[in-house]
Amino acid sequence: MNSESPWAESAQQFQQIFGQSWSQALQSFQKMDLGAQMPTAPALQLSPPKLQALQQQYLKEAQELWAQGLQGAPEVKDKRFAGEGWASNPVAAFSAAAYLLNARTLMGLADAVEADEKTKARIRFGVEQWMAAMAPSNFLAFNAEAQKKAIETKGESIAKGMQNLLHDITQGHVSMTDESLFEVGRNVATTEGAVVFENELFQLLEYKPLTAKVYERPFLLVPPCINKFYILDLQPENSLIRYAVEQGHRTFVVSWRNPDDSLAHKTWDDYVEDGAMAAIDVVQNITGAEQINALGFCVGGTILSNALAVLAARGDEPVASATFLTTLIDFSDTGILDVFIDEAFVKFREMQMGSGGLMKGQDLASTFSFLRPNDLVWNYVVGNYLKGETPPPFDLLYWNSDSTNLPGPFYAWYLRNFYLENSLIQPGKLTVCGEKMDLGQVDLPVYIYGSREDHIVPATAAYASTQVLPGKKRFVMGASGHIAGVINPPAKGKRSHWIRADGKFPATLDQWLDGATEHPGSWWTDWSNWLKGHAGKQIAAPKGYGKGTKFKALEPAPGSYVKQKS
Repeated sequence: MNSESPWAESAQQFQQIFGQSWSQALQSFQKMDLGAQMPTAPALQLSPPKLQALQQQYLKEAQELWAQGLQGAPEVKDKRFAGEGWASNPVAAFSAAAYLLNARTLMGLADAVEADEKTKARIRFGVEQWMAAMAPSNFLAFNAEAQKKAIETKGESIAKGMQNLLHDITQGHVSMTDESLFEVGRNVATTEGAVVFENELFQLLEYKPLTAKVYERPFLLVPPCINKFYILDLQPENSLIRYAVEQGHRTFVVSWRNPDDSLAHKTWDDYVEDGAMAAIDVVQNITGAEQINALGFCVGGTILSNALAVLAARGDEPVASATFLTTLIDFSDTGILDVFIDEAFVKFREMQMGSGGLMKGQDLASTFSFLRPNDLVWNYVVGNYLKGETPPPFDLLYWNSDSTNLPGPFYAWYLRNFYLENSLIQPGKLTVCGEKMDLGQVDLPVYIYGSREDHIVPATAAYASTQVLPGKKRFVMGASGHIAGVINPPAKGKRSHWIRADGKFPATLDQWLDGATEHPGSWWTDWSNWLKGHAGKQIAAPKGYGKGTKFKALEPAPGSYVKQKS
C-alpha cells in the first residue's frame, strides 16, 4: 500500500486529530456542554488511576486499529456500520472504527469523573447524546451505505430523502413508521365497545362482553394521560383490553382527552377527582357494584394510587383490588429521567407553566425518544433522509408518534411533588383534593408489575411500591422494557417473568430475586388468575352498554377524544 493511498491519508488525519496531548483532551472534555438542564458546569476532577488506565487502553487499541487497517478494512461490530458499503470501503470502515474507539474513550472519561452520582449520570447522558449525534453514519459525506445506494439509484434515494425531510418538517416530528397506513378505530384500537360517559377530561369506554357470563365486579383501566390509551388495544392479538374482556371481566377504560388551551389550567387534583375518582364512581353507578377492580398503567397508576388514598381518607373503599403496571409511587429511583430533575429545572417549569399553559406533546415525545437516541432518532434520520427509505408499518411506533399534551399546572406540580421531593410516600406531607395523603390507609390487595429493562420506571422503582402499600401483595417482574414487557400476550410465547412463591418482600429487588423463579412466557396468565380471585361470582353478561338514559352509549369505541391530535 503506497503512501498516497486513501488509507494512508486517513491514517495521517488520525494522527493529526487524535495525537494531541491528553492534557488538551481533558481541557476539551471539561469544556463540553453537558446539556441545557445543567445551569452551571461543575469543576470536574478525574481519577488519576482511571485516567492512566484509559490512556494506556486507548493507545493499545489505536495501535491495533492501525495494524488492522494496514491489512485491509478494520472489522467494525456495530449495527450502524454493518452494511456491505462499510465493509468494502477501507476509509469508511476506518472512520467508523475510529469513531467507536473515541466513543468508548469518552465514555471512559465520563466514568472516571470524581463527582456525585447525579453529576456523573448527567455527564454520561451528555456524552452519550453527543456521541450518538456525531456518528459518521449520520452524515452523507461519511455514510458509505447511503452513498452506495445513491449511486445504485442514480440519485433517486437522495431526492426521496429530501421529500421525506420536507414531509417530516411539515408534520413536526421524525417519521418512525408509515403513519398513513394507520387509523385509530379502523386498524388500531378496534375492540368493540361504546362511550358511556364523558366530561371535559376523559371519555369512559365500556367494551362489549365476549363471554355469556361476566364477573360481578367490573374492571376499570386507568392508562397514562401522557400518551393515548390504545397502547393497551393495538391489535386484537396483543390487546390487554380484549384479553380482559375474553377472561370474563366487564371492562371499562378511561380515554383521556388530549388537552388544548381550554384545559391549560387543569391541575393534578383535577385528574384525580374529575378523572380517576369520577370514573370509579360512574362504573359503580352503571354496574351497581359495591366494589370494582382497577388497574393503573405508568402515570395512570400514580393517579390511581392518589385516588385510592383520597378515597381512603374520606372513609370510602370502592375498589376491591388494584393492579399497578410499571408505576412510580416511591420516586426514590426515577432512572434515566433523573438527569433532568433538580430545583432549578422544576422552578423553571413552574415559572413557565405552573399557573397555566401546555406542555406540548411533541416536546415530551422528543425527550423520551432521545433517551434511546440511536434506536429512536438517528436510525430514522439515516433511513428516511440519507437513504430515502420509507419506514415499515408498525402499530407500536404509530402509537409512539401520536403524542399528547399535558396541562402546565398538572405537569409542574407532578415534577415538584413526586420527581423532585418524593412526597407521596411521606404520610401527611402531601394534600390532594383537600385530603392528606397516607398510603398506609390504602389497605387492599395489589398486583405490582415491573419490567426488568425498563428505563422509564426501573424495576427497582416498581418493586419499591411493595414497601409502601400495606395490603396483601403480589409482585411480578417481566422481561424487556416499559412497553414490550407489558404488552406481551400469552399466545406469542415470548419472553419470561419472575415470581417469588413464598410471598416475602425483602427491602430490595435484588433480595427478592434471590428467592424468585423464572417462568417462560407472559405474565398475563398469572395476573388473570390473580384478578379472578378478586372478581366475585359470575353473572349474566349485560345486553347493552351503560345504564338508562344517564349513561347511554354516546358513540362507538374508541370515541372521539383519542382521535384529537396535539
